[in-house]
Amino acid sequence: MRLDSLDLGHLALFVGMRVNDLVLEELHAAGFTGLRQAHGYVFQHLLGGARSIGELAGLLEVTQQAASKTVAELEKLGYVEEAGSDDARVRRVRLSARGQAAVERSRSLRAELEKRFERLQGRRALEDARKLLGEVLESLGGAEAVRTRRIRSPR
Repeated sequence: MRLDSLDLGHLALFVGMRVNDLVLEELHAAGFTGLRQAHGYVFQHLLGGARSIGELAGLLEVTQQAASKTVAELEKLGYVEEAGSDDARVRRVRLSARGQAAVERSRSLRAELEKRFERLQGRRALEDARKLLGEVLESLGGAEAVRTRRIRSPR
C-alpha cells in the first residue's frame, strides 16, 4: 500500500499514534514506567495545578469512579499526589515531582522528534505540514478543543 494513497485524516492519525508510541517507549526506558497514553489526558488537566476528582471527571467526560480509579493508579505509580483542600469532602490531586519530570521528559522527546523531522524533511516542509494540519483542524471545528486542552480520550 502506498502511504500517499491514504486520506489525510488517517495519515495524520497514524503519524500521531506512532509519535505517541515512540515517546511512551522512551519514557519507559527513562524509568517512567507504568505510564499509558490515556494518562496523558489526566496530566494535561493537572498542568495548571490541583484539581478535584469531580473536576477531572467532568473534564475527561468520564464518571467520578473512572477518574478516581485512574488517579489512584497514577498515585500508586508516583505521578500524582494529594493536594490540600479547603473542603474535607473534596479530594484534590496534583502532579507530583515525578509527574512533572515525566511531562518535561515527554516534551523533550517530542522536541527531539521535531528536530529529526526537520533534518529529514526540511524546515519548510515541516512548517507547511503544521500549517496545513492546523488549517484543516480549524476548518473542521476542532481547533478550540485543542487550544483549551479539552481533547477527549479515544474510547
